[in-house]
Amino acid sequence: ASFLVKHLLIDWREGERWFWDTLVDADLASNVQNWQWVAGSGADAAPYFRIFNPVAQGEKFDPAGRYVRRWVPELRTLPDRWLHAPWTAPAAVVAEAGIRLGRTYPRPIVDHAAARARALDALKQIAARPLDEEPV
Repeated sequence: ASFLVKHLLIDWREGERWFWDTLVDADLASNVQNWQWVAGSGADAAPYFRIFNPVAQGEKFDPAGRYVRRWVPELRTLPDRWLHAPWTAPAAVVAEAGIRLGRTYPRPIVDHAAARARALDALKQIAARPLDEEPV
């Protein structure tokens, strides 16, 4: 959710609709409020605009790569060191793991630093608008 909204600048309502159609236990209030919280637009939004680094989150909370190895089988044989950012691994390591970046596993679709800067800029633009101005 955070990546969709803050890295890709996709309206939270798009993610909310997809989740609603996909979840087996969809709950209107929980789904909408959680998406608004992630987007920073909910009634109880966090007091600061946090943009998570997906690679750092993976390294911090899944250092052994158990989640990645289970749900992203293309990366299963990659050494832990490269698991959360396979595009940074030496070509020989990637080849030995049977990965062909851009073919059997996608390259990154955004650069985190650039996406973070773009999201912060978008937030500044929103914050600078008068409260009675209609959204774009």
